[in-house]
Amino acid sequence: MTTTPSAPTGVRSPAPKKVRRVLDATDRAILRVLAQDARIPNNALAEAVGVAPSTCLARVRALRESGVIRGFHADIDPAALGHRLQAMIAVRVQGTARSEMSTLGQQLARRPEVLDVYFLAGADDFLVHVAARDTETLRAFVVDQLSARPEVAHTETSLIFEHLPAGRPAPERAAR
Repeated sequence: MTTTPSAPTGVRSPAPKKVRRVLDATDRAILRVLAQDARIPNNALAEAVGVAPSTCLARVRALRESGVIRGFHADIDPAALGHRLQAMIAVRVQGTARSEMSTLGQQLARRPEVLDVYFLAGADDFLVHVAARDTETLRAFVVDQLSARPEVAHTETSLIFEHLPAGRPAPERAAR
């Protein structure tokens, strides 16, 4: 049996409001393997961590129900969808708009250009990871969706040249 999500690919269910369990070495081993390949069949996962398939299935189910595993998703290259330009945008909110931060973060997360929104401590309030078709599209997003908002005090955009996912080998680059 495979460890497949109950929600559509790429959709995360809200984290359950349950107390998280203490993870033991077997749970951590399961999580390490799933982080590398969330589509691994249960019997292969069980073999990789050295437990019976029924034990493995029960543990994965418990990790999902407790909110430790928040979901499974496909890691899709934005360039394959025509979004060849990625950027991280630091956003600072006006001091008078602190009560609107949660709403702003949620609204940004729903934008099609936005891949992730991170709430920060420090000088900036958010770090927004976006993918855009080109520089004009990125500029329009920054100007129209961020800078034009009265609650936004400052933005700083950094282009992403390359992304090296932690814990996974980097994809081979095609010869240029």
